[in-house]
Amino acid sequence: MKRLLLSAIALLSIQFLRAQESVDTISSVYDFDYPITVTATAARAETPVTFVNLDREDIAVRNLGQDAPYLLKWTPSVVVNSDAGTGIGYTGIWIRGSDPTRTNITINGIPYNDSESQGVYWVNLPDFSSSADMIQIQRGVGTSTNGAGAFGASINFTTVGEESDPGIHLDGGVGSFGTRRGVVRYRGTTDNGYTIDARYSKIHSDGYIDRASADLDGYYAAVSKKVGNGLISLVAFGGHEVTYQSWNGVTQTEIDTFGRTFNSVGTEKAGDPYDNEVDNYRQNHYQLHYNSKLTDALDLTLSGHYTRGLGYFEQYKANETLADYGIEAEVDESDLIRRRWLDNHFYGTVYSLRYRQDRWDLTFGGSANEYLGGHYGEVIWARYAGDSEIRDRYYDNDATKRDFSNYLRANYRLVDEVSVYLDGQVRHVQYDFIGLDERLNQLEQDASHTFFNPKAGLVYLPATGTRLYASFGVAQREPNRNDFVDNPVSTRPVAEKLYNTEIGFSRMLSRANYGINLYYMDYRDQLVLTGALNDVGEYIRTNVPESYRLGVELQGGVQVVPNLTVGGNLTLSRNRVNSFTELLDDWNEGGQVEVVREDTPLSFSPDVTGALEVAYDRKFQQHRIGAALQTKYVGDRYVDNSGADQSKLDGYYYSDLRLSYGLNDRYRLTFMLRNLTNQLYSSNGWSYRYQLDGAANTMLGMYPQAGRNFMLSLGIDL
Repeated sequence: MKRLLLSAIALLSIQFLRAQESVDTISSVYDFDYPITVTATAARAETPVTFVNLDREDIAVRNLGQDAPYLLKWTPSVVVNSDAGTGIGYTGIWIRGSDPTRTNITINGIPYNDSESQGVYWVNLPDFSSSADMIQIQRGVGTSTNGAGAFGASINFTTVGEESDPGIHLDGGVGSFGTRRGVVRYRGTTDNGYTIDARYSKIHSDGYIDRASADLDGYYAAVSKKVGNGLISLVAFGGHEVTYQSWNGVTQTEIDTFGRTFNSVGTEKAGDPYDNEVDNYRQNHYQLHYNSKLTDALDLTLSGHYTRGLGYFEQYKANETLADYGIEAEVDESDLIRRRWLDNHFYGTVYSLRYRQDRWDLTFGGSANEYLGGHYGEVIWARYAGDSEIRDRYYDNDATKRDFSNYLRANYRLVDEVSVYLDGQVRHVQYDFIGLDERLNQLEQDASHTFFNPKAGLVYLPATGTRLYASFGVAQREPNRNDFVDNPVSTRPVAEKLYNTEIGFSRMLSRANYGINLYYMDYRDQLVLTGALNDVGEYIRTNVPESYRLGVELQGGVQVVPNLTVGGNLTLSRNRVNSFTELLDDWNEGGQVEVVREDTPLSFSPDVTGALEVAYDRKFQQHRIGAALQTKYVGDRYVDNSGADQSKLDGYYYSDLRLSYGLNDRYRLTFMLRNLTNQLYSSNGWSYRYQLDGAANTMLGMYPQAGRNFMLSLGIDL
């Protein structure tokens, strides 16, 4: 690994030494732009954290309707997955191996992660990237943020506060797997000073995986007006998704028998698979922002928000025990169709006060949020319905989660080139829910956590475009809903803790930029699946005492000749669990057997990831042509923490080719050929571990991704 690291540094250094002339066409995926944003949690040049910004132009070039993770997949240390195999529908993003529940997402400073599961459901925001002015990815603990603290990374979307050209924009596209996309957008200013930004998007895909279709509707609307020294913005956005489920993945046996696009969802029904095994969910977000310059040195930001979510997933279940559904009938078992509902509300306020005077830059901020979550299930049809009635609920429970946090962040310039950074956050979480007690009864319970998360660092800015920084930060995170609900108090897991050290250097030259970052992420009590069962036989997560991530990230870009640029990034890392006890189901004797594992790979954490882009862009007269070849490499990963070869997903690479033509700055035609070399790979998976005849075995599930496929898009500005 050391030899590979030195070779990579030498290769990148040779490229960067060639820089001489000015260029502004290097993709922001590979540069180090530091714009001022409207959100107090965003990082700036003088903030000693590791981050990358994608601006509006870079987003637009890559955005052909896939979910947001697929626009970010070329940035350092990122791996993405799509259940349907196409990047449309249910998708996920891993940063430095940290899973999606450990990445904090904010939209205009408002937390987006689901309060209970801590997950992120991009499918609920179809085509949202079309309304983003900037996306900032912070790797590591990052700055103090709102909502659940970043436990590996954070992604901040900004949609308000940037000037834009007025007009109507139309975008339409078609592609493989029956993909269709239509977008209409309006931006303008009224005579009395109101700025309007509105968008509606509609996307359909049949999916690469069998029946994994997606029908998505997304919208965005913002009205802003300057009032004195302030700006008031009212923002509404959301979406409605109906996706056929493809959550199960596929085993190797199923691939050998039915092919890699096989979908077991819906096949409990005899004959043809059930045609309405769908996830149907609608989510609407409302935000009110007020930004004001109170004095030359003092800025105020106040935001209020409300999110409404309602929907269900539907399942055909064969030979279900009717007593489990509270149904009395002449038979014990029946085929039935059930819907499992989520009915939730999320609301609160976010605030910050920033003071800048002489050498001081101080920010005090925080948030107060409440989540109301309703969980219930209905049987909408049964072959033997017994005494059941329409809309009977076979389970019905509510949960309330309150999240309060405040932080104080200070930057002090010791001298013109050196700044000291201090950041302290206090966060309190109160969770009321229905879960197991010591006698395995379902009762109302509560849990609370209070965290103090300090951060400190230094930034050295010796010259324009040169940045050297070092930082240390602490993040703590409460367990998620399942951890609370599935465990009585005596076996409930404790909060996770992360100690994060970052050291980085970056430089922007006239024709190139480059950077290197070293990181060490030291975990205490990280929650992982070990095969452990609770007292009712459900698999639960448990705390492992010590685990870590250690790595180096290289990033850069260079203009080789006029109009031709090369950019890329490379991450080399080591991700390990120091020691834990794995529990395997014993298929011979029953029960479970314990196996002590030491120095095993952390799940879903490749030791190597990299991306490379070669791009050509030329404008002459009224024409603009572009071409880009992008390649992504992801090393071997394990779907559990055992380190067993049977639990390994093989490393893979793929290349995308993008061709574009523009006319009069009004018409843009883009052709994207994805997975150019038709690589057959799986980007996610699951495992079931057991022991048979004294040997450990793994049942491995995988999520195959689409082979070669295309998308053609036409954009028109009216």
